Amino acid sequence: MLTWINLCLLPMLARVFLVCMFPFSGLDKILHWQDALKQAESSFLPGGAKLLILGMAVEFVTPVCIVAGWHDRLAAFILAGFCAVTAILYHNFWAFPDFWAKGDSVARGHFWDFTKNFGLCGGLLLLIIAGGFLPLATVISHPLAAAPVTATPQP
Repeated sequence: MLTWINLCLLPMLARVFLVCMFPFSGLDKILHWQDALKQAESSFLPGGAKLLILGMAVEFVTPVCIVAGWHDRLAAFILAGFCAVTAILYHNFWAFPDFWAKGDSVARGHFWDFTKNFGLCGGLLLLIIAGGFLPLATVISHPLAAAPVTATPQP
């Protein structure tokens, strides 16, 4: 039972949790097309509708690949790039003067979306470089130990 949890359930849950928001984001773009198109056209890049459709394809396809383990590292790389580009082009919090204003702030909303996107990039990059998982028993018995990716190599 514990082996099944270590090798199947926990890695699958980690992948689902990492990418679960993307299909819903794609669906939101379909349901609120005009608002999504307005945002897509707000950057200097031309072709807002084409960018939006491309973005929705990324949001629908890459999570399935990551969860299914089919070309998951390539899908994670594409999705990480998507998150980084989206953060820089569409959540440019520095362009709004109300960051330090009291009450609601457009800049702070973009700041949190910007940092969320880069946090997702980090998780996706970890999937790319360290796709393997440690057994749960190892993590529980040595909770402060460094992950294999950051551990010093032994000669």
